Amino acid sequence: MTAAGALLPRRRRPALEMHGAASAARGVLSFVVVTLLIAVVWEGAKWIAGDPWREILGMPLNPPHVPPFNVLQLNDQNLPHVWDIVAAFGRPATRNNPFTLGAVLTDAALFTGRSAVVGFAAGAIFGLALAVVFVHSRLLERALVPYVVASQTVPIIALAPMLVLWVGTEWTSVALVSAYLTFFPVTIAGIRGLTSPDPRALELMRSYAGGWWGVLWKVRFPAALPYLFTAFKISATASVVGAIVGEEPTGIRGGLGRAILEFNTQYISGPEKLWATVLVSAALGIALFAAVRLAELLVLRGRVAAVEA
Repeated sequence: MTAAGALLPRRRRPALEMHGAASAARGVLSFVVVTLLIAVVWEGAKWIAGDPWREILGMPLNPPHVPPFNVLQLNDQNLPHVWDIVAAFGRPATRNNPFTLGAVLTDAALFTGRSAVVGFAAGAIFGLALAVVFVHSRLLERALVPYVVASQTVPIIALAPMLVLWVGTEWTSVALVSAYLTFFPVTIAGIRGLTSPDPRALELMRSYAGGWWGVLWKVRFPAALPYLFTAFKISATASVVGAIVGEEPTGIRGGLGRAILEFNTQYISGPEKLWATVLVSAALGIALFAAVRLAELLVLRGRVAAVEA
């Protein structure tokens, strides 16, 4: 390598780091802007559905509407103000509970997050293992992939009680539901990614007497990383959905799924609690997605730096 070639990677690394930082900043800014737009649309819909402005403009208080959207239903009971939902985090969760709603939902998010993370990891490992098996055995791929696809048609709400009977009413049964939703995207993306390398690269490895493990680790797996991270981002949010849905019919207390059921029964007296729980659930899914995205940036940026070096 020449002196200029040796210096080139060092010069480009700061540029790569600046590009990554700028991309992250744009992502955060976009998230904030979209959140503000949602709040504006939210309050705008409530304003359109309000009665005072119709009376001021001399319009009827009960205008005709086109089903299924009824603007008269956007009242404080069905759609609380954004600031009321935010303020609910600082109020007691229930009448006899000394803890605030924010503290209760934080504990619930940690409980559900543990099940989601464990389920995500287990499902990702299982899905990747299936992909490796299918890539190396076309017979098993043709025989089992249809069943893998059919497994995703089973309603989760029906599967969760069966898992409780098999595993028990512990958080592990919830993690299994998360893993069930996680493994499918990883399996399909893994098959696509592991078969994506250039055939010439595979032949080169075989010519050097590289075994199946060497070909897998040095050629197939690096080529599959972009596909796998795409599946991981999908599976990260799916694992949260699986954990929440798995908690609801199993009777497991302490998670967001149980909190949704409890605050649903209190919706008439405090709709802000249920909306706050929905926001925390969404935030948990976004947090796991962001963690996978950060890992993707670090891993793939490292690959680019290694190639340029």
